Amino acid sequence: MDIRNCKKCGRIYNFDGFKLCLSCRQEEEEVFKVVRDYIYENPTASIQKISEDTEVPVKKILGYLKEGRLEIRNADNNLLLNCERCGKPISTGRYCDRCAVEMSNVFQQAIRGSNPKKVEKKDTKSDRMFISNRFKK
Repeated sequence: MDIRNCKKCGRIYNFDGFKLCLSCRQEEEEVFKVVRDYIYENPTASIQKISEDTEVPVKKILGYLKEGRLEIRNADNNLLLNCERCGKPISTGRYCDRCAVEMSNVFQQAIRGSNPKKVEKKDTKSDRMFISNRFKK
C-alpha cells in the first residue's frame, strides 16, 4: 500500500497513480467541465476570455491543452501551444504528429536493441540432461 499526501489539499490518501486525492480530482473534473462547456458554447473565444468568464486561470487551461483534454480549432494561427521538440504550432498535447511518430520509432528501436533476440536451439535428446547423467562419471 502506497500512502501519499495530496498535492492540492495535503490530505493523506492511498496513492492510485494520481497526484491528487479523490475529492480533489472530482473538484478538478468539475472545473474542467465548466471550461469545456464554455468552449463548446463559445468556440471562437480567446483563452483570455475563457479564463475571465469561467474564473479558471490561463495556466490551468493551458495545462488542459497540453494534457490533450482540450484542442485549439485552428492550430495554424495558434500562438499559445507549440511542439516542445520542433516548435511547430499544435492544437493539443505536447508534440506535433511528426515528432510524436519519430520519438515513438526511436523508443521502439531502443527497446528492441536492449532485448537481443534469443537464439533458438534444436531440442535434441543428446542436449538434454537426465538425472541418470548426473550420477555417471
